[in-house]
Amino acid sequence: MYVICGLGNPGKEYEHTRHNTGFDTLDMLAGKYGISIKELKQKGMTGKGMINGQKVVLVKPLTFMNASGDCVRAVTDFYKIDVTRELIIIYDDIALPTGRIRVRPKGSAGGHNGVKSIIAQLGTESFPRVRVGVGGVPAGRDQIGHVLGRFTAEDRALVQKGMEKALKAVEIILESGVDEAMNCCNAADE
Repeated sequence: MYVICGLGNPGKEYEHTRHNTGFDTLDMLAGKYGISIKELKQKGMTGKGMINGQKVVLVKPLTFMNASGDCVRAVTDFYKIDVTRELIIIYDDIALPTGRIRVRPKGSAGGHNGVKSIIAQLGTESFPRVRVGVGGVPAGRDQIGHVLGRFTAEDRALVQKGMEKALKAVEIILESGVDEAMNCCNAADE
């Protein structure tokens, strides 16, 4: 079983912002596989289903970004999964150009407070992640305003393609592992 968690903030005011790219990608994945993310469990909205022959639990934390680890820890403890192999975190990354993705088996938080919270709660940096680029902070704009802002029409099209690549990366992880997803998706993204 895999737990696939998309990071974001709950509430209408945060819908489709840069920081909710993880939520949006998870919604795409759920739509493709007919999984309903409507059950309130372990501090998040969850949905169970099958993807590429694997049982999955899709999770959207309701703890707000900076406390994402509270939900992730509760879900991973409940399902007793090995977080180094059976957890996939999908989230936005301002260090990547809009629409680019990066798959990694582990790593630091890189300044992302949601990932920082997950690392603190799990006690490890070793869990697979799929980062979706949302572009750097423009000169004269603060980081919080940038990540909580919405995309321009042009950037929305780029991030849409990025989320599609992220969805493919998750499918490859489930079928063939993180290394294969890195080989396929990171190289294709250059």
